[in-house]
Amino acid sequence: MFRRPHDPGVPASLAMPNSIQLPDDAPFTPEQRQWLSEFLTKMLGTDAGFGGMATGPSVPVTILYGSQTGNAEALARKLLKALKKGNFEPAVADMASYDQSRLTKEKNLLIITSTYGDGEPPDSAADLHRWLHSEAAPRLDGVRYSVLALGDTEYPDFCQCGIEFDNRLAELGAERVVNRVDCDVDFDSLYNGWRDAVVLALGGSAKAGLNGGATQEQDSEEGFSKKNPFPAPILSNVNLNGAGSEKATYHVEFSLAGSGLTYQVGDALGVYPCNNERVVDEILAGLPFKTDESVPLPTGGEALLRDALIEHYDIRGINKSFLQKWQARSGSPFLRALVEADDKQAFEHFSWGRELIDLVLDHPADFADAEDFVSVLKRLQPRLYSIASSPKAHPDEVHLTVGVVRYDTFGRSRGGVCSTFLSDRCKGLKPEVFLHENKLFRLPEDSSLPIIMVGPGTGIAPFRAFLEERREAATSGKSWLFFGNPHRATDFLYEQELNAMLQAGHLTRLDTAFSRDQKQKVYVQDRMLEQGAELWSWLEAGAMFYVCGDASRMAKDVDAALHKIAEQHGALTPEEAAAYIAALRKNRRYLRDVY
Repeated sequence: MFRRPHDPGVPASLAMPNSIQLPDDAPFTPEQRQWLSEFLTKMLGTDAGFGGMATGPSVPVTILYGSQTGNAEALARKLLKALKKGNFEPAVADMASYDQSRLTKEKNLLIITSTYGDGEPPDSAADLHRWLHSEAAPRLDGVRYSVLALGDTEYPDFCQCGIEFDNRLAELGAERVVNRVDCDVDFDSLYNGWRDAVVLALGGSAKAGLNGGATQEQDSEEGFSKKNPFPAPILSNVNLNGAGSEKATYHVEFSLAGSGLTYQVGDALGVYPCNNERVVDEILAGLPFKTDESVPLPTGGEALLRDALIEHYDIRGINKSFLQKWQARSGSPFLRALVEADDKQAFEHFSWGRELIDLVLDHPADFADAEDFVSVLKRLQPRLYSIASSPKAHPDEVHLTVGVVRYDTFGRSRGGVCSTFLSDRCKGLKPEVFLHENKLFRLPEDSSLPIIMVGPGTGIAPFRAFLEERREAATSGKSWLFFGNPHRATDFLYEQELNAMLQAGHLTRLDTAFSRDQKQKVYVQDRMLEQGAELWSWLEAGAMFYVCGDASRMAKDVDAALHKIAEQHGALTPEEAAAYIAALRKNRRYLRDVY
């Protein structure tokens, strides 16, 4: 990965020799031109300048995206628009609908994919990924390609799906024309650099890249958005769990009145949290420099260090890149050995359950000043939550179902940044929010089709929204919900609402699995298997199948149960059952919102 340095104060006139030189009228500041020149030179390993770009016949390009929550798709369509401005003939396709037989005929292939769950491909990319890694995959000699991988460095399998696509295409003989770029959650600048490198490498005209306005493509959005979040008043904030529960799940209602923001059921709400002030003060007390100074903010401007750490910088996540930067300023022999060993398992063992405060106290580092300190920190990212309300049922409102994360490690009580912010620290505040569209998790357009929803714990959130939406629209389609949690008495989220919907006929069936209410634990996948014959009949009648909740275990167990139901009640072989489930995914009848 190539990141812009914290202090890129190098004049453009001092650009590295034998490097790609951007024209003086390119729409960048001198510092941005310098950074992009170095970025493109490293990516392409060439001293070709802009004057050498081809302006001849149109260049065919196919853009494939694998997207779960919409980011990869949005970037693919953004890239399509940029390439259309130059001498390219671009086409874009979802991996789920792409004709695999075309792959050997592609001249220029650009892949943009996220990673989902535990290093898995997103659902839309699963079939192509599986086929490419099978013995049936063809040789791809003559195909030129590049991969943009989206991920999150807080997860151990960062950009794993993109890495696997990139390596496999090379193994099959395709020619990598631009090195893969691995993007963290702040991907805009890396996407821009990758796109411009691709334009150069594929011989496109400057119109599509750095010199034609696409780089400065209008990212500014009118109204409220992720870059301009809305300060939303909190209307209600209550714990749904009963007394004595080991869990805390908050139902939070925000007002969107006056924002102009609209959403559909299935979408998500992004919330910008604040860090715990107590932990920030503890960090400040352990730093070896004056802490009452102003520092630059990742979004521009500046603020006092304390305010910046509370509102703008991540003080929890410890990834490899961060640890390398910290170690360079620390005299800790242990950290030096850990970084130099390059042992993934050892790093994950160390980083799990530790945060910035642990490094400050246990492995002090020598920073020149406050600005130097924040230069190694990541931006505090918003958290996305599945929306738990229908706009038809609650105009100008948006509801969330938030499971509060609390745990103890290394003698310290800790918690999820946003979940504890919403449960403990947001009173009297107006949290900044934005809407995140998720076109891949929608109710069927034909409202008469039945739906099957599997949502244990906070996974019930979008299904509360689905049921409200169908109730308000008075649709005729049947609905079946599988819900689970530890105890019925304390953990039956939205019990009264669900029972009322059941009695009124807005919910056709409700199967619950309260895992700790009997000696043998029972989960939602067990209830699915118990009702396998009926569930199969719903699928055969055209039902949509939805899953929301934990990706690491629940979603996998539910998927395994679905395969078993297809075998037992559809009289299918394991191979036929796998093909049946794959067809459900491809036809958008098996949709997941897992985390």
